[in-house]
Amino acid sequence: MSLVRWDPFRELMGIQNSISRLLDENPPMRYPEKGALAQGWMFPVDIKDTPEAIVIKAEIPGMNREDIKLGYKDNVLTIRGERRKEEKEENTNYIRVERAYGSFSRSFAIDAPVKYDAIKAQYKDGVLDITLPKEEESKFREIDINVEQ
Repeated sequence: MSLVRWDPFRELMGIQNSISRLLDENPPMRYPEKGALAQGWMFPVDIKDTPEAIVIKAEIPGMNREDIKLGYKDNVLTIRGERRKEEKEENTNYIRVERAYGSFSRSFAIDAPVKYDAIKAQYKDGVLDITLPKEEESKFREIDINVEQ
């Protein structure tokens, strides 16, 4: 019986070849109505923390301003809405459909005190800009203790 030296990269090459074969086959994408994707599609966001405010930029192209709803409660900002699917054309066979449709919702925990009444949002060119102005943080103050005898 001969000994074979173990090479961990040989096993990784096998996995890589399997993944390459899987991706080369190009299976059609199917989106289930229920399950993992039922909660909607995901849109990208950038969140910036400045000394004055938390600024959120969300890319939500192809929407009407009226179809996007914002909510803020208990230090959680929620962005939700729905992108409606275009009507199907008769006698049309789609070759590829990649645009996501349906409802969406994302929530973000904000870990800074926010001026609730001063929150501003603007939607332009498919980008939603949300500004959450920070409240002035309460500062530590020493208090003298009187001792009575």
